[in-house]
Amino acid sequence: MTDSAITQAMILAAGLGTRLRPITDSKPKPLVPVGGRPMIDYVLDLLVEAGVSKAAVNVHHFADQMEAHISHETRLDIRVSDERNALMNSGGGLVKGLKLLDQAKPVLVMNADLFWVGENSREPSALFRLARHFDPASMDMLLLCVALENTTGHNGKKDFSLGADGRLSRYTEGAPNPVVYAGALAVHPVLFADAPQDAFNLNIYFDRAIAAGRLYGLMLDAQWITVGTPEAIGEAEAVLKSIGDRT
Repeated sequence: MTDSAITQAMILAAGLGTRLRPITDSKPKPLVPVGGRPMIDYVLDLLVEAGVSKAAVNVHHFADQMEAHISHETRLDIRVSDERNALMNSGGGLVKGLKLLDQAKPVLVMNADLFWVGENSREPSALFRLARHFDPASMDMLLLCVALENTTGHNGKKDFSLGADGRLSRYTEGAPNPVVYAGALAVHPVLFADAPQDAFNLNIYFDRAIAAGRLYGLMLDAQWITVGTPEAIGEAEAVLKSIGDRT
């Protein structure tokens, strides 16, 4: 368990957002507005609340728009990982972006097209708990997970089974305690010391960690929102309004 909050993050924001067309024909997916705000702004809020002060953001689709938007963020020291020439996929993009951060310290990683609302303000935030519970001596990665019934806009897929000891395994039909990967994790950059320098999927490292008994999960107690299609925007906005009406 770490002694303090993790203060650096990597935001994966370079995807094409093809399922969100035609909206993403004119803007990058993280800048698609939900409830009057670009999706990435909710992500930035969550990171700042967790104590992050420095972040790398990868860009590709409408990269100029992304750079212009994040240039106005004053709460974080943001570095841009430029993928204009070639998309690096989730793993390659992460490895490239980590080079802009402190290689000697753990990092939070978060997708730019999902977020959550409705956390108990009297309790430590999910990202703060993720940072606090991450132990690189026993874990390759600690993934934030959420129960399927607490998701909005999700396709219904169950990603992992969460064991009583906190370890994750790939979900198989009928397996106990199924969970959805919430798109946020804690990791130490040293894990990727031998990683490819070109495009690859982060799932490779999930499976390696499972095989080694070193992939762990932590549950999110909030309403998790992902926006992959135009129809999902309305669903997300209904949840935002519902949570707002209760606060």
